[in-house]
Amino acid sequence: MNPQACIKVALIDDHALVRDGIRALLMAVPELDVVGEAGSGAEAIELLSRATADVVLMDIGLKDINGLELTQSLRQQFPDVRVLILSMYDNQEYVNTSVKVGASGYVLKDAPSREIIVAIQAIAAGGTYYSEGIAEKLASRSAEERELTPREREVLLMLAQGHNNKTMARELQISVRTVETHRLSIRRKLDIDRPADLMKHAMVHGWLPGQH
Repeated sequence: MNPQACIKVALIDDHALVRDGIRALLMAVPELDVVGEAGSGAEAIELLSRATADVVLMDIGLKDINGLELTQSLRQQFPDVRVLILSMYDNQEYVNTSVKVGASGYVLKDAPSREIIVAIQAIAAGGTYYSEGIAEKLASRSAEERELTPREREVLLMLAQGHNNKTMARELQISVRTVETHRLSIRRKLDIDRPADLMKHAMVHGWLPGQH
């Protein structure tokens, strides 16, 4: 154990050689201390049940469980533990899912050694960290999630004009419950609900009748 260490790290990867390399990298940093390692989901849970860790380095391709599923489980069982995904995969689905299951960061295994250390430090301090390419994927995901459907645009315009749910349901020939669902979706995507703000948003995006 490193007496100067203040960030306790656990390694979860099913390749012993990979763990050896990461452990050697981390143990060379006085601020970091590797408190244990695991090669499977079962071993990871057992490890964290007996050892205190601030940050878990998580591989996605484990043998007995997907690392993203394990991340969700660990976040539920050990809420104080923060997870950094360290993976060779950079596809959009994995990145999106990592956020949903509670990971605090995502770094590729071929990232410079210094970046992994910086990521651990950032996450241990309560922040998040994503490799540059990963951050771009998240930005793209956020933009897509904020995009309104054509029907939601119709509901937004009617809300901006002050129509109530029953009127909108009648005009659009849909149920009141469906209108409510659209309203919730609009509020979630845009984080606005006041008619004046909705009107401003519609004007900025050129959605009002007669705008080009």
